[in-house]
Amino acid sequence: HTDWYRALSPQEQRRVARIRLASITKTGSQFEQLLLLGGTQFLMGLANENPEFRYFMHELTEETHHIQMFQEFTNRVAPEVHGAPTWLVKAFPLVGSLGSLWPSFFFQIILAGEEPIDHIQKSIMRGGGIHPLTDRIMQIHLAEEARHISFAHHHLRENVARKGRFQRFVLSLMFPLAMRILLGAIMVPPRSFMHEFDVPREVMRNIFWRAESSKRVRRNVFGDVRMLAEQCGLMNPASRAMWRALGISGRSSRFRSEPTYTAT
Repeated sequence: HTDWYRALSPQEQRRVARIRLASITKTGSQFEQLLLLGGTQFLMGLANENPEFRYFMHELTEETHHIQMFQEFTNRVAPEVHGAPTWLVKAFPLVGSLGSLWPSFFFQIILAGEEPIDHIQKSIMRGGGIHPLTDRIMQIHLAEEARHISFAHHHLRENVARKGRFQRFVLSLMFPLAMRILLGAIMVPPRSFMHEFDVPREVMRNIFWRAESSKRVRRNVFGDVRMLAEQCGLMNPASRAMWRALGISGRSSRFRSEPTYTAT
């Protein structure tokens, strides 16, 4: 949507799109691996006959297929990309340990990785798609990820209410912070991308996130999450201020996956 991109030759436009798609796909694969890392620790702490074990085990099985699918796409399209920032990848073991130490926060982090990608893919598909291969990958991912996101929503609604007042307050502040950090990790290209394609600094700043259209996208991504925060009792004056300060506040969705043209 920028004059800079439109001024590129068709060959260079395709190269930019190829690298961006592969980079986002690689990042998605890495987040799925983070889910496996913490998810197995979460399962180890469940008692026998806990129904969450069976359901979440099915989810982890599907996530391994997503990893294979995303990695194969990356290998064929742009094997030179690296995906998530290095600092975040190095933090994965620490984040994964939250699966057993603090499951509620772990599921917030998982949603912070899943919700933006899910929202963007739905917007793309509602707009007609991109390419037969990417469209098919998104169709598979959206269908299966809907169950995964539903499980995380249900788990948080069931368990956050049982927490003490102080822990709920901490979770209410950590929720928007996790969303904002991982949105940047998923959406914002690495500095190397800007140098490789000689993207003007002002163009990058407008896209992430100065332009009003960009700010609107950033807010709309989290309509479902804000709805969940309200359902879990995690919206209070302090947390609402945090959502606003991070630029991700706005009207909550009335139902999951409400299209952005009615959730603005």
